[in-house]
Amino acid sequence: MKKVQKLEAILWSIAFPGFGQLLNRHLLKGFVFIFLEFITNVNSFFNQAIMYSFLGKITEAEFVVNHQWLMFYPCLYMYAMYDAYKFADGENPQYSYVPFAFGAYFVTVGLMYSQNKYFGIYFGPIWLPMLSLIPGLAVGFIIRYFIIKYHSRPKRG
Repeated sequence: MKKVQKLEAILWSIAFPGFGQLLNRHLLKGFVFIFLEFITNVNSFFNQAIMYSFLGKITEAEFVVNHQWLMFYPCLYMYAMYDAYKFADGENPQYSYVPFAFGAYFVTVGLMYSQNKYFGIYFGPIWLPMLSLIPGLAVGFIIRYFIIKYHSRPKRG
């Protein structure tokens, strides 16, 4: 049977953590990710906060969300994506986990700072963390570049 391509695995994992693992035929791991996503999502009221945020009701999103539970979500989400990517068909570039890890860090920090206004705008618990992913991935790719560059230098003897 044909193996799942990396893009397909990561896109399904973005849609729902655990789906990439199911495609990669890692059934137990996939169901564990689905269970953890469900538990975290329900206890953080994440879907309701997403709905309010997309409707422009940022204050309601902030009021309904449980930050203690939502803090688990970025790492769970990004790790599920990385895991789906790692085990899909194709080459695993050296240090490919670094952008995923930094994406998780930045989204978590974005969530911590989501109660503040920036440039006079209150982004709330959904938009600021989502926007924080962009610099997180960028920093991760830059750090990955320098790690590879450092490790590929000839050793002095």
